[in-house]
Amino acid sequence: MGKVPFAAIGKAIANNATDGFVKCIIDADTHLILGVTVVGAHASDIISEAALAIEMCAEALDVGLTIHPHPTLGESIMEAAKAALGEAIHVVNR
Repeated sequence: MGKVPFAAIGKAIANNATDGFVKCIIDADTHLILGVTVVGAHASDIISEAALAIEMCAEALDVGLTIHPHPTLGESIMEAAKAALGEAIHVVNR
């Protein structure tokens, strides 16, 4: 599982909307994305990428390697996927 607070995402900071987070749950063996939770401002705008990733049986690495413009709230999906793999760049890895 990888969890990233909006407070670590540049666009959320710029929008003064740092309350919230993205959590990505992956299968420990296959790294398939099993679920994503988004809580906070514009959650309904950024959850679509996670829904597509689940529908396509994407692995966390697939989302992590996808280019995400900066600064955007969409980066939080990528960052949570990378955090689930222990490869986050904006938060401390577990």
